[in-house]
Order: sequence, then structure tokens, then C-alpha cells
Amino acid sequence: MSQHVAVLMGGLSSERSVSLRSGEACAKALEDEGFVVSRVDVGRDVAAVLTALKPDVALNALHGPGGEDGCIQGLLEVLRIPYTHSGVLASALASNKEKAKCVMAAAGVPVPGGKTVSRFEAARAHVLAPPYVLKPVSEGSSYGVFIVKEGCSHPPQELLRADWSHGDLMLAENFVAGRELTCAVMGETALGVTEIKSLSSEWYDFESKYAPGGSVHELPAKIKENIYLKIQELALKAHKALGCRGVSRTDFRYDDRPEGTGELVVLEVNTQPGMTETSLAPEMAAHAGMTFGELVKWMVRDASCDR
Repeated sequence: MSQHVAVLMGGLSSERSVSLRSGEACAKALEDEGFVVSRVDVGRDVAAVLTALKPDVALNALHGPGGEDGCIQGLLEVLRIPYTHSGVLASALASNKEKAKCVMAAAGVPVPGGKTVSRFEAARAHVLAPPYVLKPVSEGSSYGVFIVKEGCSHPPQELLRADWSHGDLMLAENFVAGRELTCAVMGETALGVTEIKSLSSEWYDFESKYAPGGSVHELPAKIKENIYLKIQELALKAHKALGCRGVSRTDFRYDDRPEGTGELVVLEVNTQPGMTETSLAPEMAAHAGMTFGELVKWMVRDASCDR
């Protein structure tokens, strides 16, 4: 009898549209692999929906608050439905950029310097010397992120908008120039290192991530072998420090400019990386010889409670 997988997608966060794409790609791939699939667009009634469906496994393709921060994981634990990706604690920890940085730094993972401030304080005056980055403490897909450049006379006033929906706490971090690099971890193994080159803006913003032709992924990244291996080592260290499970993806900045500092830092760990066939983590799995179907099948086989 085929295993019944509920693919959780959509949800209530600002990353809903991205999640729907991840979920649909996973659902199609699982059907091609012979699984019975139920697509679940997650709403407030998700507990009742899952209780009625009685799936064998839940593949979590949700992104952002509610799906990536321990909430849906806790619900799945209560319902005793085995699920993919990280558990309650690791999900909650990684989704809070400030707390995640503290844990990673304690484990010896290099992170950018900075501090947490309210968005109102960040809008009043520079909270760090430019250049610096402002980003919501608990948000993803580059929503609500600002790069305050050198010479900028005042901080972004968009922070004061009445329709601001990314929370009142902002993480201010020193801007690290140079390359944007990322490395996925699958189980206990670090996959290849990808360099992300944004074509539509100066940095890897929402448009670069999801618009056609917004960015180029170079895999394997053309960097020195010792740095490549160091990034793989740090991705695995960050994954383990936060207690992640299944597939995660860690983002880095590396300043190897001729006039640069040589600094290599971890920006964040994504416990629910994008899961379309052209997303970064599936590309890394493909580079390691694994088809998209094999990747989602591995995720389902890896699912459990008590993660």
C-alpha cells in the first residue's frame, strides 16, 4: 500500500506564494515516485483537516512564521504525525535571527556584529555606522530587509509605515561586502557550495530570489578550496548547533575583494529552504547526483516525530 503524504503549503505568512510553489513541486515529485499525496493549503483549521486526512507523513513545505518557527511542528507533535525538516526547538531558534546568532557564535560559528533594536528606534537615527543591514528578527525571503549604504544621511523611513507587517524588532548588522554563498546540509552531510550572483539588484533580495532571471547560481562556487571546505564545515556546524534535522541551508558572506577583509560569516540558517526544482537546496542535491524525486522521497523517509 502506498504511503499517504500530506504536503503542507501556502499558510498565512508573507511567504505564502513561495510556499505554494515549493509545495506543488514536492507534491508532483512525490506522485511521480508513487506516493499518495494530499495537498493541504494550511489555514486556521489545519488540525481538523489533518485529523480527517490521517496521513502517514507530513511534508512541510511552509515558509515563514507559522510554518518555520515551531508552530506547525508543535501541532504535528500533538497529532503524532511524522514530519520533515527540523523539530520544534530548532525551528523556533533558527527563525529568531538574534537568538540563532547567539547559539551559533557560542558554537564557534562566525557571525556579523550587530544588535537588536525596535523599528521605531532604527527609523529615528542610524543605530550602527553605515554601511549596515536592517532586517526583521523573524522573517524570511528578504522581506523587510534594508541595506543602509555608506554616506546615507538617514535610515529607511519605510520602517514607520502604518501597514508594516514584519514585526517591531529589527536586527542591525554590520554589512559584509563580497560574495553571497550558500551551502545545504542533508542529514549529516554538507552538500556543494553555491555562489549567488544577483542580476536584478545589488544584493540577493526578493526579486533576485524569485523573479525569472533574477540571479545566477554558480555551483560549485569558484572559490579557494580551503574556503569551500570551510563553508561546508561551518554549514554542518551551524545545522548541528541549532539542532536542525533533515534539510537546511546556511547563507554566508565572504569578503575576498583585493581590498577586502577576508571575513567569512554566517548570515542565517534556513530550516525550510525553498523546494522548487530550481531552488538552491535541490540544485545542490542534483549536483551530488540526486534527482528532485529522490530528494523528496529521502525527506519523507527521514520524517519522524520527536525531532
